[in-house]
Amino acid sequence: MTVLSPFQPDSYRYYATPHRESVSAIAVTPNGKQVISGSDDKTLKVWNLETAQQVSTFIGHSYSISAVAVTPDGKQVISGSYDRTLRVWNLKTGQQVSTFTGHGDWIYAVAVTPDGKQVISGSCDNTLKVWNLETGKEVSTLTGHRGRVYTIAVIPDGKQIISGSWDKTLKVWNLETAQQVSTLTGHSNRVYAVAVTPDGKQVISGSYDRTLKVWNLETAQEVSTLTGHRESVSAIAITPDGKQVISGSVDKTLKVWNLETAQEVSTLTGHSMSVSAIAVTPDGKQVISGSVDNTLKVWNLETAQEVSTLIGHSNKVHAVAVTPDGKQVISSSVNNTLKVWNLETAQEISTLTGHSESVYAIGVTPDGKQMVSGSVDNTLKVWHLETAQEVSTLIGPSCFRK
Repeated sequence: MTVLSPFQPDSYRYYATPHRESVSAIAVTPNGKQVISGSDDKTLKVWNLETAQQVSTFIGHSYSISAVAVTPDGKQVISGSYDRTLRVWNLKTGQQVSTFTGHGDWIYAVAVTPDGKQVISGSCDNTLKVWNLETGKEVSTLTGHRGRVYTIAVIPDGKQIISGSWDKTLKVWNLETAQQVSTLTGHSNRVYAVAVTPDGKQVISGSYDRTLKVWNLETAQEVSTLTGHRESVSAIAITPDGKQVISGSVDKTLKVWNLETAQEVSTLTGHSMSVSAIAVTPDGKQVISGSVDNTLKVWNLETAQEVSTLIGHSNKVHAVAVTPDGKQVISSSVNNTLKVWNLETAQEISTLTGHSESVYAIGVTPDGKQMVSGSVDNTLKVWHLETAQEVSTLIGPSCFRK
């Protein structure tokens, strides 16, 4: 059942206050002017990156927020929560548009179709739900998984979605008919990651069974199983041309795979502990890996050679991001810092300090001028990449009510 809950002035208020618990999700608007943070404190906060001011706090969820998505036009934000609901918010007016209820357990994943007309949610109740954003109605419930739905990917044309579940399967769904197209079976452990190639023809799944699988969406057949890792696959990235996939593993290695031939191209060895994060440069020529060994490594995909090791963090690297021009990489660590590196010179440009606890999330604005970091210290910080200065800490002024 879907319950529409128009914004009630007397029951929902804006508070300009810090998050009181960990930041659990971040989304940047398509124009790069605003960032939305979701927190374990049950709230979302909207921040203006240009003025470094908190715009508003959205209050309504009764449990931790697990996922945040912004519509392609940047007008609405959708939040998913452990309170089993999704809420739709109007960014311009700051009003809650509606509440979508119907899931019987925690919501883990949220995705928006490319046309911005539908939102898909995945839940611990083993189902997905499709919602119409214009009417605020539940379009359909997609049932079939026997375990929690942990990840969702939308095909570029917006006609199909793929869900990955702890029941060890992926399912392909037709959004127009609300029918299950196929079930992709083969993994022997839960599926935690799904990626779609840029042309929308293949899906790559990563599992705790130490393998990746490549699937043909048109035939619904498994194309290949990419085996070779000795431990769980921890990270996946696809090159921009869709021809190669790179996997990182707890076994300390990265592997490069040719999707056309389904062959392992190379194994990149050098890390002394688990690989925790992977990012590919926009030109597809280099991959950067972050590791629990406190280092990042830059690899040349054509030669399969290590280009450089970026040393400086005093604890494990949690996240890696590359600027849109491919000239800089940003890394975050459990040691509470971020570091900015020049890929051409392999030199550390700056260390960004200010967080008091581990930094788990990084978002770079589309113009590459600013970055937003989210931390367990309950704050977000905005950084200017050219000057390497902290623009602001998004904690807001003193509490007030309208």
